[in-house]
Amino acid sequence: MTEAQFLAMLALVGAVIVVSALLSGFIDRSRLPHVAVFLVMGAMIGPAGLNLLNATTDSQVLRTVSTLSLVLVLFTDALSLNFSEIRRNALLSFLMVGPGTLFSAVLMAIAAWGLLGLSPALAAMLGAALASTDPVLLRAIVRGPDIDPSVKQALRIEGGMNDAVLLPILLIAISLSPSFTGGHSNAGHVAINVLLLGPAAGVVVGLVSVAALDLIRKRVGVRRDYESLYSLGVAFLAFAAAEAVHGSGFLAAFAAGLTVSALDVELCDCFLEYGQTTAEMALLFTFVLFGTSIIWSGLKVASLPVLLFVAAVFLARPLAFLPALSFTRLRWRDKLLISWFGPRGLSSLLLVMLVIVADVPGAQYLLQVCCLVVLVSVVLHGFSPILIFRKPGARGAAGSGTPESPTRTAEATPASIASSTQQAVSSGSNDALRPGLTGPEYVSMADVKNWRAQGVPFVLLDSRSVRTFDDSDLAPEGAVRAHPDHAVKDVEKLGIPKEAALVVFCA
Repeated sequence: MTEAQFLAMLALVGAVIVVSALLSGFIDRSRLPHVAVFLVMGAMIGPAGLNLLNATTDSQVLRTVSTLSLVLVLFTDALSLNFSEIRRNALLSFLMVGPGTLFSAVLMAIAAWGLLGLSPALAAMLGAALASTDPVLLRAIVRGPDIDPSVKQALRIEGGMNDAVLLPILLIAISLSPSFTGGHSNAGHVAINVLLLGPAAGVVVGLVSVAALDLIRKRVGVRRDYESLYSLGVAFLAFAAAEAVHGSGFLAAFAAGLTVSALDVELCDCFLEYGQTTAEMALLFTFVLFGTSIIWSGLKVASLPVLLFVAAVFLARPLAFLPALSFTRLRWRDKLLISWFGPRGLSSLLLVMLVIVADVPGAQYLLQVCCLVVLVSVVLHGFSPILIFRKPGARGAAGSGTPESPTRTAEATPASIASSTQQAVSSGSNDALRPGLTGPEYVSMADVKNWRAQGVPFVLLDSRSVRTFDDSDLAPEGAVRAHPDHAVKDVEKLGIPKEAALVVFCA
């Protein structure tokens, strides 16, 4: 890499971080697809634009960034799994990850074999890649305040677990390719490496990492900011350990995240949040690299059979998920939303890149077809929330517009909160109303009890993360739930005046 290319790459990294931060609020409110912005950014700096960068499939930068992105996505997806939520929704979890995901992959593979004339192995690779749902596009959907919690649960479970089901299919299909070293006679050995060595290495790294963190934190202490960085180290160590024993580093990363999550240790939310944010930045950066030229190569193969296959891909998910979800008590509207919101994006591209790296004959064609599907998905799945859902803040169907988790801590209605707080606010100046609330930024529950005893008017908001809120039996007396991702909207819905004093519970 020349000095000019290095500077261009460094500037690109900075631009992705700055633009994603500045546009985050606007994109969340408008529901515009996040990735579309970065695909356009890639096109602007690519050969068709300023010609500053052209990331091809042979680019070592693209292959490295793709690998790191997939490792982080798999690790954070597993780490974000809420086992109490999965246990409460065991049937839904099984149907989403089992029959739903697998049957959709099978339908897409059959369509690829019949319409595109691919070999069974190549068809299986393409079907497995396209059955994967994109975490970035899904994240914008599940964060919306006007989507029923059951839909969010189903999509979160699928987004966190489907790659662990699809990745082994892809890796085994690659091993069955005639060009793979060792051929068919080595397939059993490869399957053992993929399904056993990789996950085993991940579990070991996860166990050791958690034990080391817990030990050092109790004896010496770990800074909060460094604890958040710790998550990245665990992911990369798991990948490296598995690759060192000829296992799948990607499955190891998922297994490590799953181990940390299953141990149910007391980790600060920053551990997960920093990992998710870093993974999202890596994904967006990878989208920019794909957007320079590769993603647009899908338009070159847009023949009638390929267009029919693209249509079959979008029909395959409803055909797979609607029968599977018929065993649940979900409303038909929720079933339709779940079967529709399975966006194809960077996860699919990253999985196909594994085929490219393995030098499987026909891999370039698979990538081009996958790129076309992703482009269509960005448009259909990315812009459909604007048409399907009402404006943010508008109350939709039953269950929409409410905090994601039940307000089990609330003891007062929004009307009573607004009435009592407004009465207190109108009775005197703010300083007179807030004796004791002018102290330190962080207060204890004992302070809250003292203020209540003194008649100090304030509102106690429970804004813990969804994971912490769902897993905790702690219920602060008199608190009302405000979702951390849209706390301002929840406060407005509760009718709390702007002049009121708020005490936020976020432990």
